[in-house]
Order: sequence, then structure tokens, then C-alpha cells
Amino acid sequence: MQVQFRTKEEANLEQERDFLKLTPIERVYRFLDLMQRINRFPTKAKHDENKFIIQITTGK
Repeated sequence: MQVQFRTKEEANLEQERDFLKLTPIERVYRFLDLMQRINRFPTKAKHDENKFIIQITTGK
């Protein structure tokens, strides 16, 4: 693990540059993965049984 000291602006530019290197479909998958991981954070939101779920399966 490497520790880097940089400004928030520099870190954001690097993240943006890395994201833009991805293909459009990779960007969509990264977004969906982020949405799935963000659900693991504790919140005070009420649980809604009627939510819209996108399930992605691979054809392997």
C-alpha cells in the first residue's frame, strides 16, 4: 500500500481521469456497483419493500 500526499483537487482530477479511461459499459457497471455498495452504509431511512431492483447476471 502506497501513501500519497496530495490536494483534494489533485485526487479528484486523478479519479476523473481514471474514470474517463473506462469504456461506456464499464462506467455503467461501476455506477451500478457503487449503488449496490452504498446500500451497505447505515442510514436512518425507512425500509421500502416496493423498491426497483436491477439484477445483472453474467452468461457464464
